[in-house]
Amino acid sequence: MIPDMSMNKDRDKEDGPSFWVKRFAALIKTGGTVLDLACGSGRHARFLADLGYRVEAVDRNADALAGLSRDRPQVVTRVADLEGGPWPYYGRVFDAIVVTNYLYRPLLPLLLNALEVDGVLIYETFMLGNERFGKPSNPAFLLRPGELLEVTRRHLNVVAFEQGDTASPRPMKVQRLCATRRLDWILPS
Repeated sequence: MIPDMSMNKDRDKEDGPSFWVKRFAALIKTGGTVLDLACGSGRHARFLADLGYRVEAVDRNADALAGLSRDRPQVVTRVADLEGGPWPYYGRVFDAIVVTNYLYRPLLPLLLNALEVDGVLIYETFMLGNERFGKPSNPAFLLRPGELLEVTRRHLNVVAFEQGDTASPRPMKVQRLCATRRLDWILPS
């Protein structure tokens, strides 16, 4: 059992990269390809590109993506409706997948399939209990306790997991997971 961790140590700004993404970015293969899913204005895409990664940044909001690849040539942007359209990455794999502040459960198996051997999944989003802090408050967009562990533990090796309240960058209830598809970490059955 992985214990819940204190979440009050966060020090990231809302517009800067998440401390969780910063903490685990070093696990990504040097020069690797990263999918920044539902990237918004691209705070993580910019951060990862500045570290030397090739980034595919996808979001449904074309305005949010505007200027991202112009500012960072190693970032390729894609406008796609991840919930209403087809999965735009069939047959593609990435050395890392980063997801923050986004949940659409039907995509979870697709993300696992899009992770390269030795790839890293860095996921951080809201969970049940966040409704007391504001939006999102719809259970469809809130993870259940331990849900990221349940989804990934048969397919990936969990590096770190946290869930609970945090005060920074604003009060919210979140769940965070970093997991890898490292074959040398798999224990025999």
